[in-house]
Order: sequence, then structure tokens, then C-alpha cells
Amino acid sequence: MKMFKEEELNSMKVLSRGRNYVEVRCGCTSQRLGDTIGKLKVFANGKFVINCECSDNCSEQKLTPYDFEKHSGRDGARRWKNHIWVFVNEKKVPLRKTVLLKYYKHATNVVPATCRGKRTFHRDEFVQCVCCNKQRRFRLRTKEECRIYHDAKDLKRWRCSNRPYDKINCSVDEEREKRLMTRGCPRNPNCEGCTSCVCLGCLKCRFADCTCRLCVDFMQNAEP
Repeated sequence: MKMFKEEELNSMKVLSRGRNYVEVRCGCTSQRLGDTIGKLKVFANGKFVINCECSDNCSEQKLTPYDFEKHSGRDGARRWKNHIWVFVNEKKVPLRKTVLLKYYKHATNVVPATCRGKRTFHRDEFVQCVCCNKQRRFRLRTKEECRIYHDAKDLKRWRCSNRPYDKINCSVDEEREKRLMTRGCPRNPNCEGCTSCVCLGCLKCRFADCTCRLCVDFMQNAEP
């Protein structure tokens, strides 16, 4: 399926085109910070995804238009269709004046809100020691913590002494039963890990350099 006619995008700064998406250069201007530049991917299913390139150290990827507008430091009312622009004939043109918006679907860009909050998160997980059979908690708040848990879970004979941070041994007491049942859902204390609030795979908890089936399948099936 060809999403746009050639003449519709000829004057636009297009970076790449795929079967079900088109990628263009975009930006958002703040009076305090100036231009924040990014790459906008428009998918045929109505999803808009922006990778920020405001600096070499910026790690903000796969942002919604709303989040990109906020990240750019744009002041005033949140109107990303007016504030985010693309280059047309080397001029900055708001998205609302382009053909790109005809593919935008609000429902596709919103995470189901069964639990409060906009985004899925990574709840705490446990790994059992093969020596003492105690359950040890792993927090998954950052990509580094996700990798530590991922490698520990992949280790067939994991021991307390393998824990890379907060070094412990089998003599350390296990958490109380009530704490073991709590996996750290900050949105709903009654949630036991529903698929609407717990991440089932993302670039924070899946790794391109890992050869396990979960990571390989995710990288192969992830949207371009």
C-alpha cells in the first residue's frame, strides 16, 4: 500500500519511505530553547512516533507528538498539531497544514488506561536461588536494571552470590510473604499485573545483542 502520492510529498523533507510508513524531518520551537529537531514516522495504522535528535546524548525515542512537544520545552497551550512542524520547500509548516494528519488516529496513539497513567511500566520481579530457594527481588526502573534481571533469569543456576548489586549471600533473610506478593504497581495497589499496565516487551527490556528467543522475536517483529 502506498500511503501518499508522489506529488503530495515531493516538496516535503522525506527521510525514508516504507510499505506502511513514511519518515520525515520534524521539529518544535521553544522561545527559550530554540528548535528541537526529530524524526517523525507516520504509520498506515494511524500511529505517529517521533525520535528526538535535540542532542547527541538525548535518549528520547518513540515519543508521541504530545510528549515531543513537552520535551521540546514549548510554552503555552498544548497544541502539537500547530506547534510541531515539518519542512516543506525548506520552510517550517505546522502539521495541521500538511497531508500527514489524514493518517493520524487518536486511539492508536493512546495506551489503554485500565490502570491510571499513560504508559506501561516494569513491575518488580523475582529470581529464586538454586542453593537456598529464596526469592530475590529485582527492580526494573531503568534499562540497566532490566538487563540485570534479564541475564539473571536467563542463568539456569542463579545464586544469591550472582547478584551484581547489593551483594548478598544465602544467609540473608528472604522478604516477608506480604512483600513477596507486592510487585510494586505504583498505579493500582490491587493490580496483580494486568496486560494493560505491565510491559510485555519494549526497547528498555528487550536487547538487540541478546540471542534469547524473547529478544530475537521482539527485534524481528518491532515496528521499523
